[in-house]
Amino acid sequence: MPVHIRIGKKEEGKEQTITLELNARKSLSGDLMIFDHADIDIVLMVKEGKILVFPKDLMAEVAYGAQNRLFTFLRKKGIVKYDSIQAGNIYGSMEAVLQESEELNGIKVALINVSNFINEERPYFEYVKAYDKIDRNRITDPDHSETTELGEVPQEEEKGSIKPGFMRDPYGMNYMYSRG
Repeated sequence: MPVHIRIGKKEEGKEQTITLELNARKSLSGDLMIFDHADIDIVLMVKEGKILVFPKDLMAEVAYGAQNRLFTFLRKKGIVKYDSIQAGNIYGSMEAVLQESEELNGIKVALINVSNFINEERPYFEYVKAYDKIDRNRITDPDHSETTELGEVPQEEEKGSIKPGFMRDPYGMNYMYSRG
């Protein structure tokens, strides 16, 4: 279901609406939870006036990078206070306080900008997803030029790069033993 947002004042029957398509839910407390990003989940805390970001599955450099990019994007747009960006009290989370405005609703403006950020990163998600699919297909259903039928490769006494009788030592000493 699309989320409709009205920004600005009603002027003589003119109403501006913006339609955003997000995978979002509203919590019991009224917070907006956005799940569209591939690496992070974003929570707009309405009562507290904060944005809280969690890693999707695992805490990794990918999730931290996405959190950092989001808050850098929002900071440059003037949505969050620069000095409020910090680690959250939940493991792996980051949070920031929204700027206050008398003219505009900060939550609505933040929601629009979060949607813009996700749309900017969407080509990256699609590329990674397509690459993983191609890689998975290459492994599970390889091309005929990359496969051999059983019995097609002739047997030889020595094959590959590891020579029998050649001992590798962690200290760099190599010995050649004769086969006998």
